[in-house]
Amino acid sequence: MLDSAHCAATTMPAFARSTSKQPTFKVRLAGSFAFPALVAVLAGAPISRAFAQDGTPLPEVDVSSASEAGSTVSGERLSPSRLRDLQVGSSDTAAILQSVPGVSGYGAGGFSTLPVIRGLEAQRLTVLVDGVAIASACPNDMNPPLSYTDPQTVSAIDVITGVSPVSYGGDSIGGIIRVESAPPRFAKQGETLLTGETSAFYRSNGDGFGGALSVTAASDKVSLTYNGSYTQADNFKGGGSLGVVRSSEYAKTDHSLNLAAQVSNGLIELKGGYHFAPYEGFPNQYMDMTSNKSWFLNGHYAGVFDWGNLDVRASWRDTDHVMNFLADKGGTATGGMPMNTEVHSASYTVQADILLGGGTLRLGSEFQHQWLNDYWPPVVGNMMMGPNAFINVNGAKRDRLGTFLEWETRWDSGFSLIAGIRNDQVWMNTGKVAPYGTGMMQMADVMAAAAFNKADRKRHDSNWSGSLLVRYALSDGADIEIGYARKVRSPNIYERYSWGRGSMASRMIGWFGDGNGYVGNLDLRPEKADTLSAALAISGGGKDGWSFKIAPYYTHVDEYIDAFKLADFTDMMGSPTGFVQLQFANQKAEIYGIDISGAVPLWSSSSAGTARLTARASWLHGQNLTDHAPLYHQMPFNAALSLEHRIGGLETRIDLDIVTEKDRADPTRNEPRTGSYALLNVQLAYRIDKVRLTLGADNLFDKAYYAPLSGMSLGDLKATGVRRPVPGRGRSVNAGITIAF
Repeated sequence: MLDSAHCAATTMPAFARSTSKQPTFKVRLAGSFAFPALVAVLAGAPISRAFAQDGTPLPEVDVSSASEAGSTVSGERLSPSRLRDLQVGSSDTAAILQSVPGVSGYGAGGFSTLPVIRGLEAQRLTVLVDGVAIASACPNDMNPPLSYTDPQTVSAIDVITGVSPVSYGGDSIGGIIRVESAPPRFAKQGETLLTGETSAFYRSNGDGFGGALSVTAASDKVSLTYNGSYTQADNFKGGGSLGVVRSSEYAKTDHSLNLAAQVSNGLIELKGGYHFAPYEGFPNQYMDMTSNKSWFLNGHYAGVFDWGNLDVRASWRDTDHVMNFLADKGGTATGGMPMNTEVHSASYTVQADILLGGGTLRLGSEFQHQWLNDYWPPVVGNMMMGPNAFINVNGAKRDRLGTFLEWETRWDSGFSLIAGIRNDQVWMNTGKVAPYGTGMMQMADVMAAAAFNKADRKRHDSNWSGSLLVRYALSDGADIEIGYARKVRSPNIYERYSWGRGSMASRMIGWFGDGNGYVGNLDLRPEKADTLSAALAISGGGKDGWSFKIAPYYTHVDEYIDAFKLADFTDMMGSPTGFVQLQFANQKAEIYGIDISGAVPLWSSSSAGTARLTARASWLHGQNLTDHAPLYHQMPFNAALSLEHRIGGLETRIDLDIVTEKDRADPTRNEPRTGSYALLNVQLAYRIDKVRLTLGADNLFDKAYYAPLSGMSLGDLKATGVRRPVPGRGRSVNAGITIAF
């Protein structure tokens, strides 16, 4: 639960910030209202005289959606209450995001789903965790940014599917995902505060279980918060008769400690943490994760001055990542195939919001440094994987310096405007590489390494981006928003610097789950996307009334990084296996579609409680304009209906998810087609004072289906020789408990 000032802060987007009518001010922060007042100011919300002086605690309220909090039309928020509902059934933050219109995901490990927003996948999105971007540290993207979060400890998630302001991030061409921890809490003046929450859950499918603990100790000036969580599960079962899905087990734990202090003109935070995943199976990869350790330290200062607001962040993270085979893929008794990745990253961001007579001038600078080392130790007694280490990436560096200028204003006529421009300078380089050895069976990699080492590997991109958003309030309950953006993304380290041409070496590269092998390309150019999006939102009947939103969009991408075929992979008899070797290449692409969502109250009375029906639907069409084939990983038409009922402390929710046949597949990657399906999920929750009990069932009727974007079930192929897509989860009965104190 968030108090009302916290709600104003965490849900106030750029368009909702007061600008032209906002006076210049300085706020004295003291007492129990110090932090709420500061955060409201940082969000641009005007502080009334009564609010600044009144010492009466504000009532607790909950935030159920971004639209209810006055957000941009293209923004959605998963509130704390919604996250509490969803975390009982999943420990995968990215999977939970699929409840947002326009958001899908392609399956990976149990907590590492890769998000897709309007047809643009994870590598093309801006994903921030507490305002910090987390660098990739794996050739299979097994540890994406959202894998370091846990729905049990996340406070809220903002998703922008349409055009976003340039101040929200650079080096991406898709949507925005921003994960927030709970803001620090402080005691009333002269008092102390000790509060927290603990939770636990169990899921029958895969025998998944886990728990979390959050504890805050604070005075009126200093706050200390600990967050910790643990989750693990065995292999899950597919629906119906599809059986066990091998290589889907996982375990992980996350811990963080946040120290916050209120100073005369702002807030200072220092947060550090540790993540450890001892194992995570990947049903659609040849490899599994056998260890992932990551340490981080973030610093944050938010200040309020006469001229406006200043926000400064700095971060550091070290990650040690290890891949090999878990038991389903043969284990490591004979050495398996160890693959080690080390990543050191550091960053800073500085943003100043300068209040001018007609609006807000926003200036910012950010720098991100990534150092990556990827090597595969030799396997004793194996002629192909020895006698030396395979140097896949040798101390690669990717440094990005971004600067932006943005103007935001509004007029009494109901028009609002955000216009901005930014430049991102990207420098990349890497050292020389080496194959396992120089034997005849290694000759493809020997020749590729020699060519790679002779080439000039230094790259420098100067990327210019810009965006323009216009919003018009047609009436009190109707808003229309139109946006255009030109955004640019440079290739990542593996897209440019993966070099292996041997069958085995190339199959170790790729985060697509398709079983194919990938080769990097030193000549790749940055992707350049032009996006036009619009959204119309209408509502009536107050907070619990009806609403409707329709949001069409179109994106054209020059230099789209796709792939072309180099060769077929063959078996020992020389016959094609159905998997191919591909090389990254610049092509052209377009994606267009529409998202629709709405809600309507059904009834409300003291005797029958309240009931509400919500719905959403998404359709898109992705096309490669170079080879005239469908783009890979495009979600077919999907829709959902939800019925919610509340009476007293009892909450009931019934969800029907519908996905049509995936009949458009990328032939270059031999993408599988999947059939249509409908899933019914139910959940009951009951609150008794500070205790919340939850009981639910996902895929209640145990429907057998294949997930459209989950790729090929390589773990099952290894064990059975049967080639099939990754099955969707069968029925799971889930139970959870949350206790606040």
